[in-house]
Amino acid sequence: MAVRGITRRWIINSLTVIVLFLTALVVILSFTVQQYVYSTIQSQLKGRSEEAVNIFVEQAVQDFSSNARSYIENFTAKNEMEVMAINISGNVFITSTGFAPDNSQPMPDYQYALRDESGTGVWTGRLTTGEKVMAVTKLIESASGGVIGALRYVVSIEKADHQILMIVGILTGGSLLIIAFIVFSNLYFMKSIVTPIRQIGATAKRIAQGDFNARIKKTNHDEIGQLCDTINDMAVELGAAEKMKNEFISSVSHELRTPLTAIKGWAETLQGGGMDPGTYDKGMNVIIRESERLSGLVEELLDFSRMQNGRMTLMMEKIDLLAELGEAVYMFTDRAAAEHKYLLYEEPTMLSPVLGDVNRLRQVFVNIIDNALKYTGEGGTVEITAKEQDGYIRVVISDNGCGIPAEHLPNVKKKFYKANQTVRGSGIGLALADEIMKLHGGQLDIESQENVGTAVTITIPVLAETKP
Repeated sequence: MAVRGITRRWIINSLTVIVLFLTALVVILSFTVQQYVYSTIQSQLKGRSEEAVNIFVEQAVQDFSSNARSYIENFTAKNEMEVMAINISGNVFITSTGFAPDNSQPMPDYQYALRDESGTGVWTGRLTTGEKVMAVTKLIESASGGVIGALRYVVSIEKADHQILMIVGILTGGSLLIIAFIVFSNLYFMKSIVTPIRQIGATAKRIAQGDFNARIKKTNHDEIGQLCDTINDMAVELGAAEKMKNEFISSVSHELRTPLTAIKGWAETLQGGGMDPGTYDKGMNVIIRESERLSGLVEELLDFSRMQNGRMTLMMEKIDLLAELGEAVYMFTDRAAAEHKYLLYEEPTMLSPVLGDVNRLRQVFVNIIDNALKYTGEGGTVEITAKEQDGYIRVVISDNGCGIPAEHLPNVKKKFYKANQTVRGSGIGLALADEIMKLHGGQLDIESQENVGTAVTITIPVLAETKP
């Protein structure tokens, strides 16, 4: 219905403009043609009257009646128009038709001539018989300048009106043909737009229902074609996001289940009693460790929720980044030794303070170091360096682990994305770390080569010193 509405509105709007334009054009052209035809007839009648005046002047006669009779009898255009002689009293006394004068016919042109300085009067109207005519009256003056009579030329314009009507009909017919052409061309044009839109709507509906494999067939390389490409790209992105979401849910479920299983198992074991102190301590350590792991995962999920909703806030203060980095490294020292991995930290002598959130920056360091250890095999090395340069502190955490394949590298900072599904983790740690660094006015960059290693660079601006 919406698509049909577009077609209907397009046709109505375009037709309204075209019809109004063509109507105005037909009216203007009809009026122009009528004025031209009437003006031509009027010019012919006035030309005849001027010729008659010249004849009467040349003859220099005073007897208007006899001269008028002679003029009318010898008038050569009797078949084209009627000429009448009018006496000083305003009565017609002779006509070129040969019929008795009919003084009942209207002659407003004679009255116009009497009032006109040039002695010429023009009238267009209908006779008592209903015939439409044009009449021109020209006053005849004597040598002394007095009016001695008048000549009246009358021509029927019924034929002219018929011709004008035919022209108007032709213009109207042409306008209708133009309108019909515009309607059909618009319908064809709208079909070329509406059909793809209908297909786009149907495909978009399938995508909205979860069919992310649905694609729109691109037929034109225009704006609609660009829209098709955009929607197809959107479907690809939504499909990938849906896949990552499902993998994220599966991964998080596993991450939650593992510590919960360990906690439940050891809790049941401890509940049974009758065990030696060494076993008891081992069980309590597992419960505490897995509880902390579970708490960290939950906190990470909460942070992700805050990030998604734009509610992640920072408690900004002047901090010693070197101290926070050192504490984060210390947290993983025992783990690295237990996993037979080398954790190397070259601590600089001093770094300028930064403005940041202590907990969030520590979270970034912990997340990156944790990832480095996870993706580094036994005997591998994780190296951490920090230096200040050009008003920024750059912390580089590098490893010689498995690395990230080139096709996965552009996506590793996206939410839910995991390049390696076999390694534990939620897939949101890097996305969180990247967002935290952006909130600090810094950035997080990742360089990696498969089977060579990965280097993560954390950049944060130093605190500008204010002079008292």
